[in-house]
Amino acid sequence: MPEGKANKTATEAAAEAAAEAAGAAASARPRRRQARGEARIAQLLRAAADVFCTSGYTASSTNAIAREAGVSPGTLYQFFPNKEAIAVELGDRLLDRWRDTYGAAFDQSHTELPLDRLLDTILDPLIAFNCENPAFFVLMHGSEIPGRITEAHDTLHATMLTRVESVLADYLPDKPAPQIHRIAEIAFMVFKAGLDLVMASEGEERAAYIQELKTVMFRYLDPLVGDDAPRPATTEHINTP
Repeated sequence: MPEGKANKTATEAAAEAAAEAAGAAASARPRRRQARGEARIAQLLRAAADVFCTSGYTASSTNAIAREAGVSPGTLYQFFPNKEAIAVELGDRLLDRWRDTYGAAFDQSHTELPLDRLLDTILDPLIAFNCENPAFFVLMHGSEIPGRITEAHDTLHATMLTRVESVLADYLPDKPAPQIHRIAEIAFMVFKAGLDLVMASEGEERAAYIQELKTVMFRYLDPLVGDDAPRPATTEHINTP
C-alpha cells in the first residue's frame, strides 16, 4: 500500500476517533443536565409538599415553595409555570405510588387470610402511605384543588371500590352482587372517615385511632362473613389486639 494512502487512512481513523469522543462527550452533557433538572424538580416537589401540608393548597404560593426549596422564584419558574402545575406533577407522582401501594395491598391471594389478618394486611400499608405522604391527603381532599387531580382521584376511587368488591366476593360467595357492592361502599366510606381522624392525630393518639378503625371494620364485616370465611388450615383465628 502506498505510504500516502496509509497515512491518509491513519489520519482518517484518528479523526473518526476524535469525532466519536466528541459525540460521546456531547451526549453525556445533556444526560448530566437532565439529571440535574430531575434533581431540581424533586427538590421543588418536596418543598411544595411541605408547604401544602403547612399552609394548605389554597394559601400556598410559588414564592413560599421557592423559599422552602432554597431557590429563587426565577429558578422555580424554569421548571413550573405556576402553583397548579406543581400540584399536578406532585399529585401525579403520588397517585402512581398510591396505585402501587393499594395494588399490592389488595392482592387476591390475601383473601386466604382470616378476616382480622386480612384487615391488617390491607389497611396497614394504606394508612402508612397516607401518614408518610401527608401531601397526598391534602391534594386529594382539599378545596380548590386542580381539576385534573380531582378527576384522577375519582377514577382511583372507583378502581379501589372495585378491588374491595372483589375481595369481599371471595369472603361472601353466597351474597348477590348488589349486596356485595353496598357492603363494599360502606366499608370504604368507614375507612375514609376513619382515615380523616387518623391523619388529624399524631403519636399514640394516631395509633389509637388506627386500632379503633380496624375494630369498627372488623365488627361490621365479621357477622357478614361468619364461619364461611376462607381460613388457612394451619392458622388459628387471632383477634386484633
